[in-house]
Amino acid sequence: MADRPRAPQRIRRLLRAIARPMKSDRGRGGPVVHPYRGYGSTREAFLMGRVFRQTRLGRVIPPYGALRDVADVARRIVRRGLPDVEVHVTLGGNDITVTTDHDGYFNAKLALHEPLPLDISWHRADLHVVTHDGAEPIHSYTDVYIPPEDTDLLVISDIDDTVMYTGVADKLRMLYRLFVKQAHQRTAFPGVSAFYQALYVGQSEEARRPILYVSRGPWSIYEMLEEFFQMNDIPVGPILFLREWGITWRRPWPRRAEEHKYALITRMLDLFDDLPCVLIGDSGQHDPEVYTRIVKEPPGGVMAIYIRRVDSHVDRERAIDRLRQEIAHTDCELILAADSTAMAVHAHDRGFISEKGLQAVRRDSREETS
Repeated sequence: MADRPRAPQRIRRLLRAIARPMKSDRGRGGPVVHPYRGYGSTREAFLMGRVFRQTRLGRVIPPYGALRDVADVARRIVRRGLPDVEVHVTLGGNDITVTTDHDGYFNAKLALHEPLPLDISWHRADLHVVTHDGAEPIHSYTDVYIPPEDTDLLVISDIDDTVMYTGVADKLRMLYRLFVKQAHQRTAFPGVSAFYQALYVGQSEEARRPILYVSRGPWSIYEMLEEFFQMNDIPVGPILFLREWGITWRRPWPRRAEEHKYALITRMLDLFDDLPCVLIGDSGQHDPEVYTRIVKEPPGGVMAIYIRRVDSHVDRERAIDRLRQEIAHTDCELILAADSTAMAVHAHDRGFISEKGLQAVRRDSREETS
């Protein structure tokens, strides 16, 4: 086992993680547009992002080292969104102009009148922003995922306590797990990587299915979650958060988001209305209630709900069992699973994953828990 990094090294890794999103402007400051990966169908596409202003680094700050990281962390804390700024989005031969909200966020729903190439799934969207202060126009781009025509299944998964241990909504705890703890102290649940890889490639091992992730966390941890997915070899997909927390000195608590997960998932199901779907969540929050509500409403299409059991409270298990009975008459099964292997066994029995995928989940679960 490698030696545990010393305290100064761990602090530097943590600082670098928080400061990393600020490096792209090379200290020049000014307006910045940060788009997130988008998703869509052959009919329409969605993408989101933020336009904000960053402070400029002084000349006394070196371009590298701990002092620069500290300065970039400070810049990240004080950056502010730019409201009422027009963002022009182009995707293939399609375009739309949207306006940022009071926090600087924009949400583009782009009708695809001009078809995109069918032989690729990831498409480049270009963004052009002109701010009100006469600064140089800002250009950026992001990727938009459009499933191939032969896609046979859509996977929508929660992140918090489903893919990774508790900590997504707690930014400091998440950063500690990702960048401070030793490598063998996993942030992902055992077998998660193999299970999601198996769902991604399907029974044919060549499916390349869309996997969309949702979280109750804020947009400000987007880069850290990308790092988490890469570190744990989990299939990449658009990471769709529920909300911007909007924490200020006057309002120190996150904005409420009870209905946001429901609205977001139903919107995705409407977008991919010709695809059967699997929903994955955990027993600790409201995933079972939200998911069964979705199953009971038209048009249906949810084939399975996998709920990771994250506690052993008898009352909670009874409540989930009642939800299972409520949808027993549908084509959907609700599985309360103790681990990734239990989910994978059912997914294999239903034909969602291959035998090879099931064995990979079993092997990885054993290795990660040993």
